[in-house]
This record gives sequence, C-alpha cells and structure tokens, in this order.
Amino acid sequence: MNAAAIEERVRAGGLLAGPVVVLFSGGRDSTCLLDLAVRIAGPVTALHLNYGLRDEAGDDEAHCAAICARLGAELVVERPERTTGNVQAWARDERYAAAARIAGDAVVASGHTATDQVETVLYRLASSPGRRALLGMPERSGRLVRPLLFASREDTAGYCTELGLPWREDATNATSKRGAIRAQLHPAAEANILRTLAILRDEAEVLDTVVEQALEPPELDRFAAMPPALARLCIQELADRAGGPAITDHVAAILALSPHGTASLDLPGGLRATATYGRLTIERPRAESDPKPTRLAIPGSAVYGNGELTASTGDDIPVADGTLDAHALAATLEVRAWRPGDRMRPLGLAGTKSLQDLFTDRKVPRDARAQVPVVVSDGEIAWIPGVATADAFKVTSTTRRRVRLAWRLDSAPQ
Repeated sequence: MNAAAIEERVRAGGLLAGPVVVLFSGGRDSTCLLDLAVRIAGPVTALHLNYGLRDEAGDDEAHCAAICARLGAELVVERPERTTGNVQAWARDERYAAAARIAGDAVVASGHTATDQVETVLYRLASSPGRRALLGMPERSGRLVRPLLFASREDTAGYCTELGLPWREDATNATSKRGAIRAQLHPAAEANILRTLAILRDEAEVLDTVVEQALEPPELDRFAAMPPALARLCIQELADRAGGPAITDHVAAILALSPHGTASLDLPGGLRATATYGRLTIERPRAESDPKPTRLAIPGSAVYGNGELTASTGDDIPVADGTLDAHALAATLEVRAWRPGDRMRPLGLAGTKSLQDLFTDRKVPRDARAQVPVVVSDGEIAWIPGVATADAFKVTSTTRRRVRLAWRLDSAPQ
C-alpha cells in the first residue's frame, strides 16, 4: 500500500479531524501517523515521553524534535519520574495521563497498526482464553483513536520511506514478548486473524446486548436453565466486571454451588464466586493495604490499588454500569475508598442511602469494601463499580455526551 493509498484510507476513516494530539515515539508507526495528522487535521501536537529507560532516550527525543520542526507540529515532551512496579503499565499510565492533561477537546491519536492488533490478540490468548481476547483494540475508545489499524508495520515503513521521513528503531522490541510473536507470525496468518477480528466484532455487538439482558438478576437457577453458552457468557461478564481473567473452566463448578445459605468458590486471579441464597456475585480480590486516593481525568486512566480505572467519552456509548452523563461530571474525578458515614442517592431511589447499606444489599464482603473504588465528582459520590450509580449523573433523553467509566484489576497494558 503506497503513501497516497494510506492517506486516502485514513481520510475516509474520519478519525483524524480537528485538533489532534499524536502519541509520538519517533518510530515508523507514529512518524507515519504524525505526518498524516498534519496533512489531514489540525492543529497537531506531538506528545513524546522520555522515560529515560534506554541509553538512546536522549537521541530519540532529539529526533522527535527534528521531525516535528520539519512537519510544523508542536512538540510537548514529558519526562516522568520512574516508579517501581510493572514498567509497561507505568509507561502506559504516564502516556495516557499526559495526553489527557494536554488534549483538551482534541482527540488523542495512537499509531497502533494491524500488526499491533494481531500481536495484542495473540498476547492475550497466551495468557487467557475467551472471546474478549479475540476482539482486539477498537478504532475509537472515547477520545482515543487508532487510525492505522488497517495498515501493517511494513505499510507504515513504506509510507515513511516514500516520503523521506526517518524513524527510530527501539532495539529492545525484538527481545520483548511481542517481538517474539512478531518474528514467528506468518503474513497469511496475520491476514486471516484480521479478517476473523472483523467478523467477531460484528458478532460481539449482538452478544453483548443479549448478555446484558440475560444477566439480571444473576441467579444460579436462571443460569442453570440457560443454554450452556449463554450461561457461560453471563458468568464471564460478572468476572470481567470484577476485573478477573477468563473463568471458562470453572463455570460448571460455579453452577454447582448450593442455592441454600451461602456457598463460595475461589477462582483464578484471586476472585471468589459467592452464592447467597442462590444469588451469584463474583468478588474482587483483597489488596494487602487500603489503596491511596487518586485523581481520574476525563478522558484518562488512573491506577487504584491493584487495578485501573479508565474514563472514555463518546456520543454512542451504550448505557451500562459506569455510563454517566458527561456534562454532570467534573473534568477530573476523585477516586478513594469508602468512609463511614458516606451516603449517596442511587439511581431510581427517592432518597439517599448509606454506602454501608448499599454494600450489604450488593453482598460485598466487609473485608473487600475498602478495595472498591468510590468515584467522586465535586464532592458528590457519582459511581461505585458494581454497586451503584448516583441518580444525579444518570444518562437521560437530554444527555448529549456520555462518559464510560470502567474498573479492571491487574489490567494488562496495550
């Protein structure tokens, strides 16, 4: 695919419009994306994070400055302070947090390609089975867009070569887990995986609607009476909401829990399935200590305890747990643990209710309550994942823009 064909495809996709912040590493993919953004959109800001992890980091930054000067794009460089923990997760958090700070009303564009898409799917499948691993990365997630998901890394290299745009190579990529996948992936297999992804995404829209309708109330006898595939999807959705991995191999054991009194089953990822008089819940793992309060920008992401909260925006986000009215929320949210005396007015309730009662109603174990994030907007509790949404922030017929809040434990960076 030549440069003209790539530009035509990106223009037709419509993801690059108006002001754009490009996540710019200086590699072939982000260089291709930056040039396209300058040609198609505007104004364009390139965001480069110098993590200081490699000896070549300074040269990478200088290269990015030279490319931006050549293309006429503003360059913003941030140098985050290194912390302990998962390096990839830290780098991803810093990257998207920085983008959220400077983006304003701009879209944030990432240079993920079809090659990255295939690697993501295979990487996820290597760690856990399930259809969600096969869905890959969407072209749009709130303000984050990925205009190059149709193109391969060879396409972006060809684009840069054709237009005389140099790029930087990160030598550590070849020794990474994704690099190992890339080295062994046959081009025909990549093409077939991409075609399969397109089919699965169409089917997922139908399945998600069916599961959402079938899930409530989450009772064992209802699940047992369902076709096995639907019961499996419903139970996996409960695990997904709790931030757990695939639990396909444990569905039969969950359905065998006693509907009398309370029965429980430990699951992978530190989760626990609990049946209380036949009503099924899947609990979040208990952290070693209470998580520290944090802030969550919209759009953006934030680490809380051993999990991650994300906020994305859009006009057509489906109504579900965590879907709120964007105009009712503050631009930055507070995330903290619950406090004795906390109260909120849950969706559909005429008055307020204590969080303690809400946790009891939703069968959240006492020793797990401190680990559940409480999302606060301008001092008012707006959302508690899996527990309650505040009535003041609900989506209505007059809502023009929606926010999707999501809570995942041990989220893998992509």
